Amino acid sequence: MVMLKCLDYGFVCEFKIKGHEEQVINEFKTHMIDKHGIDYSKEALQLMVLRKNQGKASKD
Repeated sequence: MVMLKCLDYGFVCEFKIKGHEEQVINEFKTHMIDKHGIDYSKEALQLMVLRKNQGKASKD
């Protein structure tokens, strides 16, 4: 299970999505296009998920 939220990437926005990686990436991508006008590639979003999970692993 992964989570992405706009606040983590500098947006003043309460949107967050938690779930399976593919679902999170697709819904976050749609939100970013619709609300912020930014079209992140799926690869860029996969890197966001990977980096966020690496940060969690190093804290444990």
